[in-house]
Amino acid sequence: MIRLGAGRPDRIAAVGAHCDDIAIGAGGTLLTLCQAHPGIRVDALVLSGAGGEREQEERAALAAFCPGADLRPTVRGLPDGRLPAHWAEAKAAVEELRGRIEPELVLAPRTDDAHQDHRGLARLVTTAFRDHLVLGYEIAKWDGDLGRPVAYQPLSPETAERKARLLEEHYPSQHHRPWYDREAFLGLARIRGIECHERYAEAFAVTKLTLNLGG
Repeated sequence: MIRLGAGRPDRIAAVGAHCDDIAIGAGGTLLTLCQAHPGIRVDALVLSGAGGEREQEERAALAAFCPGADLRPTVRGLPDGRLPAHWAEAKAAVEELRGRIEPELVLAPRTDDAHQDHRGLARLVTTAFRDHLVLGYEIAKWDGDLGRPVAYQPLSPETAERKARLLEEHYPSQHHRPWYDREAFLGLARIRGIECHERYAEAFAVTKLTLNLGG
């Protein structure tokens, strides 16, 4: 295991409060990882959306964002926007995920995300995965809560375009939302790319990181 550090990952845990969170926040990173490491194991947990159109969208999208991976998705049925009232169920779901995978990398919401579901899940993840590198992805929203990230995954122009295309293709239920469009997805990726001297990038918050500069 890579204890709070970075290196070649063989197992990834990706978690989201809602269907599309993982793809919006870290879809380009998943594409990059899965293309570079065929057969990589990806355990994905989504807390809401089970049993309907949203789950169908999510499963198809995750398959597209994790090409060639050993993908193991789980979609739960917690009510959207009510995670604080269902804390015990959310905690049990995260602990169940922790019990079945020892990942080198965890992709999760940011702990300072303005959405109560995202923020609550992020806090559960950092408690359950104490000795793991947890990258907190960002999701643009009307709250205006984007901050100053400290970690970046550069995306090739082809990967950035593919991410935007897959988001449009796989989540038709979200097309009515004013923030859900190609321009928004590529715009944020372009800004994060500028910040790390790349064309495009995804950016992440890191709560804790162990260095191994002498290893």
